[in-house]
Amino acid sequence: MNNVPGDPIEVLLVEDNPADVRLMKESLRDSKVRNNLHVVNDGEAAMSFLRREGKYSGVPQPDLIMLDLNLPKKDGREVLQEIKTDPALKHIPVVVVTTSSADEDIIKSYCLHANCFVTKPVDLDQFIKVVQAIEDFWFTIVKLPREGCDRK
Repeated sequence: MNNVPGDPIEVLLVEDNPADVRLMKESLRDSKVRNNLHVVNDGEAAMSFLRREGKYSGVPQPDLIMLDLNLPKKDGREVLQEIKTDPALKHIPVVVVTTSSADEDIIKSYCLHANCFVTKPVDLDQFIKVVQAIEDFWFTIVKLPREGCDRK
């Protein structure tokens, strides 16, 4: 992670809904904090990105992951579990952003060590407000780790 003031925050969005990807891109484009948004649309691609495998070999490690739960190829819950059990990845904050508001999804996400759980609003204005709130909190208030737990 580049925690040098002025360096952009690297964000990985794991989302299979093109409309939600577009909304997220538009919302983050106007961010007060510079960010680079990387998008993958399934769970297998997310893990390849995070492990920098294949076509993702040159990508930066994200500072923040925004993860949908209902993904093709590998479910978001599986992705979350893999991230949080991998010593090289577990320090990266994961924000679950999903249409679900089911108690079982909320509980399971936190049991798998999600850093927060956000239900996507269906209303466009509310969606933008939620993304801006995530941005304000994670990009300006929170101090993100410089490196993983396996390093000093």
